[in-house]
Amino acid sequence: MAYRFEQLSRLEIEAMLDITLKETQVYREIKEEGREIMAHAVARQLTKRLGELPQSVVSSVVHLSLPMLQALSEALLDFTSLDDLQAWLVQG
Repeated sequence: MAYRFEQLSRLEIEAMLDITLKETQVYREIKEEGREIMAHAVARQLTKRLGELPQSVVSSVVHLSLPMLQALSEALLDFTSLDDLQAWLVQG
């Protein structure tokens, strides 16, 4: 429905329809898709920085919450080995 109102802001659509878009299933699905895209991007960055990662580590990374992924995307710049990543995951 929001596509029919491309010129309106989220707040204008919410006021017009008397809903909160953040509470809709569509919003939650879009947010999860974004989290998954970020998770895979961070996993690719880690692979480029550290080399091939064990599947268990990749799985741990792709299942992180969005705030943890954001923190990892910054922390990975300081990693020099797989041990650094694994220590970070344990601390998180």
